[in-house]
Amino acid sequence: MSTKNIKPMGNRVLVKRSQPKATKGGILLPDSAQEKPKQGEVIAVGPGKTEENGAITSMNVRVGDNVLFSAYAGTEVKTDEQGVEYLIMSEDDLLGVLA
Repeated sequence: MSTKNIKPMGNRVLVKRSQPKATKGGILLPDSAQEKPKQGEVIAVGPGKTEENGAITSMNVRVGDNVLFSAYAGTEVKTDEQGVEYLIMSEDDLLGVLA
């Protein structure tokens, strides 16, 4: 499956998690020993939240925005790309947009 085939529904976004950085000494820790980054790039956005009266509230984030999210936010999505993590989450799970 490719990320081009994923279209988020409602107020959900598809986020590509940032890659872990090497330590100051240049050591790259194994995945099990390091904390996963809590930021990423928005790859796709849904149309927005549908209100009770049927109106659609537009999204506050756009494709290409770098965002912060909580440690346990979203659901992991597996794709054909090796070593790249994608998450699908509600826009409400986003903490902020990096300037």
